[in-house]
Amino acid sequence: MSPPSPLMASLHVALGGAIGAVLRYQVGRWMTALLGPSAVAAFPWATLFVNIAGSLAMGLLAGWLARHGDGGEPVRLLLGVGVLGGFTTFSAFSLELMLLIERGQPGQAFVYGAVSVLAGLSALYIGLIVMRLTA
Repeated sequence: MSPPSPLMASLHVALGGAIGAVLRYQVGRWMTALLGPSAVAAFPWATLFVNIAGSLAMGLLAGWLARHGDGGEPVRLLLGVGVLGGFTTFSAFSLELMLLIERGQPGQAFVYGAVSVLAGLSALYIGLIVMRLTA
């Protein structure tokens, strides 16, 4: 089976992304209803749940695609890039980190993980400072 055209690939990602974003929003609403607003305000339960669930789903999808690879590109685009990308980018981070570890590159995995977290937090902090200074 040939890979989808760029337009069809983009449509797969867009549809999946919309589904993933709505699912993420609904998990937040569900967690608030389940635990109460004060518990959700005290700890990011919804984000933690989404990151763990998304990582599990990414592992299941990657394993399925490895086993049934032929013709799996539309599925990868819809579910992996789209749904899970809209649901949580942490799942892609987890997959990439695990691939480095499985390839026998623990040093690169450590650097990737550490730089991703530290640089991401630093960039967010810089953005907050810039916006606070311009307010």
